[in-house]
Amino acid sequence: MTHLPLALGTMYFGTLLDDRTAFAILDRFVEAGGTLLDTSNNYAFWKEGATGDESELALGRWLAARGNRDRVMLSTKCGARPTVPGARTLDSAEGLSAATIAAAAEGSLRRLGTDHVDVYWAHVEDRTVPLEETLGAFAELVGAGKVGEIGASNVRAWSLERARATSRATGRPLYTHVQLRHTYLHPRYGTRLPEAGHTLVEDDMLDYLRAEPGLTLWAYNALMAGSYTRADRPMQDAYEHPGTTRGLAALREIADELGATVNQVVLAWLTGGDVTTVPLVGVSSVAQLEEVLGALDVKLDDEHRARLDAAR
Repeated sequence: MTHLPLALGTMYFGTLLDDRTAFAILDRFVEAGGTLLDTSNNYAFWKEGATGDESELALGRWLAARGNRDRVMLSTKCGARPTVPGARTLDSAEGLSAATIAAAAEGSLRRLGTDHVDVYWAHVEDRTVPLEETLGAFAELVGAGKVGEIGASNVRAWSLERARATSRATGRPLYTHVQLRHTYLHPRYGTRLPEAGHTLVEDDMLDYLRAEPGLTLWAYNALMAGSYTRADRPMQDAYEHPGTTRGLAALREIADELGATVNQVVLAWLTGGDVTTVPLVGVSSVAQLEEVLGALDVKLDDEHRARLDAAR
């Protein structure tokens, strides 16, 4: 299945976004040729009154209403769903034991109303469980046809390589996708982000990805929740440094030259580099989605990219 080099994040479908709005966004995304839909079995548990079922259930309702399961690729995750009712932190995350993974997969399939997902993720690391047990559980899901490919989210390069080496040694399916926080701007080196569960792309991961062409990077927080362009969404303190000032200036200059928006230039920078990258973009309206889709028409030449890279 061919697809646009963008994934639609559905984190707030069923919580902040009602079905009417979510369905309109999904319909337009598919109409434009989009296929990659990303969710999790814990979205969005941190919202008051939510359990973590909401996003998958909303996608399931849309799939049932449209009857188009074969036109999309479903991506969902396990491992970070709280086990304590009403919890708003990851302190009680379910983890990645074999029994947990098997049960989590069945729950996601039931909520999504499908017999398989195309990409299934370990949402977080769980170092309390032997790696062989976790990878074995994912392999069983692949062997049963319930999962197409597997991925690891919020991992370091060394951990991803250890998992892939273990799978190679045991003849099991490899992680072929990695999902991390990544965008054009980067925080001050060594700064701790307020989102404890987020793991940033570091230089060693980019180097590893360049050496492993069979891996695809999915970049979440690609547009920094609107902070590139919206005055009501100020950037986090971690991004207060000279590189941000220079980077924003370069983005604005190039956006003006190309007749594009800053967000579109960011997405073009992500998708046009030397690492295969799928920006994962969440929107709350069809109008926002149109801007995202417009990024596909923005082409950065070598001079644009050199200026952007030098500014950071």
